[in-house]
Amino acid sequence: MAKKKAFALRVNEDMIKAIEKWAADEFRSTNGQIEWMLMQALKDANRAPKKKEE
Repeated sequence: MAKKKAFALRVNEDMIKAIEKWAADEFRSTNGQIEWMLMQALKDANRAPKKKEE
């Protein structure tokens, strides 16, 4: 599994509430939902990180 790096993210209150609800609907944590959303955006833009071969 890839290493994870922590960082602070400021999000307006209405946006985080919407993300928290979406996460609950998908049975994910808020953090997991944000990671999923970011990965989807990267894939849509053809900028997803390449998988490393083991």
